[in-house]
Amino acid sequence: MITLAVLAVLVLLLVLLLTSVYNRLVRTRGAVDNAWAQVDVQLKRRHDLVPNLVETVKGYASHERQTLEAVVAARSQAISARTPRDQAVAENALSAALKTLFAVAEAYPDLKAGQNFADLQEELATTENRIAYSRQYYNDAVLTYNNAIQTVPANIVAGMTGFSPRDYFRAPDEERGPVQVRF
Repeated sequence: MITLAVLAVLVLLLVLLLTSVYNRLVRTRGAVDNAWAQVDVQLKRRHDLVPNLVETVKGYASHERQTLEAVVAARSQAISARTPRDQAVAENALSAALKTLFAVAEAYPDLKAGQNFADLQEELATTENRIAYSRQYYNDAVLTYNNAIQTVPANIVAGMTGFSPRDYFRAPDEERGPVQVRF
């Protein structure tokens, strides 16, 4: 009788442990999903600014058609990306296209001096900062989640219940190298 009671207590403790671990995994997965939603909100904001920026530049630099089309195409790819990995690739391409657009804008003093362009540029800079923060928050949530599903005993529960690692939102390769300063 005592052996049966001890066995029942051990089974109950094991069930409670597994339930606790499972619930922690669910919470960390939810935190990753929430963090991704925040990144997505900021990226949508960026995507909404791009057409206004293109239209503003188009009025001054209509012969820069290739640059404008590249920005529009990159925006379209960024909007259609669904996974963090695809989104990172598309957003990095959009960033590169926007850098080219701003380089073109440098050649047009009237454009740079225009209040509409300045406002859009400031709004985009603010949005880029928000995106950077959201990416960092997302990557921190992914780190916590990936660590949770890979540590004992959570890795056993994660394996049995279908929890799989998430991808980080990575910077493009050209942003990983040393900064080049030229005078």
